Amino acid sequence: MSDRVVLIGAGDVGVAYAYALVNQGLVHELSIIDINEQKVFGEVMDLNHGVVWAPTPTRVTVGEYADCADADVVVITAGAAQRPGETRLDLVGRNVEIFRSIVASVMETGFDGIFLIATNPVDVMTYATWKFSGLPSERVIGSGTALDTARLRFMLGELYDVAPTSVHAAIIGEHGDTEVPALSSANVAGAPLSRDLDAVPGRRDEIERIFDETRTAAYQIIDAKGSTSYGIGMALARITRALLRNEYAAIPISTYLQGPYGVTDLYLGVPAVLGRKGVRSVVELSLTDAEAAGLAHSAEVLGRIVDDANLRAT
Repeated sequence: MSDRVVLIGAGDVGVAYAYALVNQGLVHELSIIDINEQKVFGEVMDLNHGVVWAPTPTRVTVGEYADCADADVVVITAGAAQRPGETRLDLVGRNVEIFRSIVASVMETGFDGIFLIATNPVDVMTYATWKFSGLPSERVIGSGTALDTARLRFMLGELYDVAPTSVHAAIIGEHGDTEVPALSSANVAGAPLSRDLDAVPGRRDEIERIFDETRTAAYQIIDAKGSTSYGIGMALARITRALLRNEYAAIPISTYLQGPYGVTDLYLGVPAVLGRKGVRSVVELSLTDAEAAGLAHSAEVLGRIVDDANLRAT
């Protein structure tokens, strides 16, 4: 297979993702599409000048929608950006219409691969892409809570003084304000996190502070530099690797739920096993009553947004 990715959107997130792909040598071909053709030209030239230092060569080109016809993965990062003080859900109205046009242009080429969505609010936009494309739900996924999970794992690693790769924990639900930390199933280097919550004085407060910082990190970054980019770019690259290399890796992404966790007809961030054909299965974590209630609330909030956008009727 060609391992060909088409990226739609050359903003901060898209460029960070493209750089991660090239720097890690994850794909053979990368085509980039954006309405700002001059910017794409510059980004492509700049990326190509770094290919010589990459572990494997990547052919990076200025793309057009025709390139989607034989792409393995189409990644969409295009859309209206989140403004300071604005929630991800505030973006719905502006981005749904943008996506209606983008997805139609992709599908007109005969595209039959996997959609990977990063545009916010990602759970809603992934649902919209599924509806607009007509593709099977397992081949339409969003970045979901992969970035939130990475933030949580990084901060827990700092707290416990271990590498974040030795921390196993997941954020589930909306990629946003109603997200839920599934702490009851978390562990640090194999030791259950729940064991420390009450046994270590002050530990519960520390964990609650870390989760609050996880949930609000995007707002802090946007206030400081205008957008988030590197973390989500690397998260998208990790998801892409799992897909193209058929890894069967479990990553918290936005995936379609029709029964698991008691959620129906909704895209939500939960761990899912990824392979060459998209989502192979959903991992259903054992949740406490409080975690389950939090996830149900998150699903309710997202469900209202989906309904308000009339996406279920599409």
